[in-house]
Amino acid sequence: MMKTVIYPVVLLLVTAGTSLPVEAAGDAERGKQLYALCAACHGPNAEGIPALNAPANAGQDPWYMTRQLKNFRAGIRGAHPDDTFGAQMRPMAMVLATDAQIADVVAYITSLDLPDPPQTVDGDVELGKQAYETCIPCHGEFGEGAQSLDAPRLSNQHDWYIVRQLENFKAGIRGGHQNDIYGAQMRIMSQMLESDERIRGVAAYIATLEYRPGVE
Repeated sequence: MMKTVIYPVVLLLVTAGTSLPVEAAGDAERGKQLYALCAACHGPNAEGIPALNAPANAGQDPWYMTRQLKNFRAGIRGAHPDDTFGAQMRPMAMVLATDAQIADVVAYITSLDLPDPPQTVDGDVELGKQAYETCIPCHGEFGEGAQSLDAPRLSNQHDWYIVRQLENFKAGIRGGHQNDIYGAQMRIMSQMLESDERIRGVAAYIATLEYRPGVE
């Protein structure tokens, strides 16, 4: 019963007014120089540093990284008073003053090896697998993401970061800005995970997924 209700809602949300802008290709060599500032928190290989609450960036799709950096820079993300760690990213993103600089950094991160974060969340994987069924239409069976649905990759990301973002979406800390139309979609979907147990289960299950190339 849940699938028949949720899937049409998802399809309606992700197809309404979504066009895929063409981003200019960045220069990875210039991006490497700019990334030196990012490496202090995200690591030399963009693998993420849990002790600094910094997620992995390597392995993520370039279109999604571009969007999030622009959102941080514009105050669309990280402006909520309870988004402590998002607020830390805002001034960092503002250092990338031009879209060309963002494209360069993204090009460099895209050239880095895929991270393999350790599993740290103590969640019920089987419960998470069941709950993840509602995520598949957008994020894919293997968490590979789909640009045409504006759904980012979930696999190969730190499980603790998945938990935090789901909690933030559910609480309205993320996705509440009037211009964050894609975050607003996730606010709705996160409500389906009605307990902390289900959130942790989903994160634990995603951590077991093998890498698959993202789809457009």
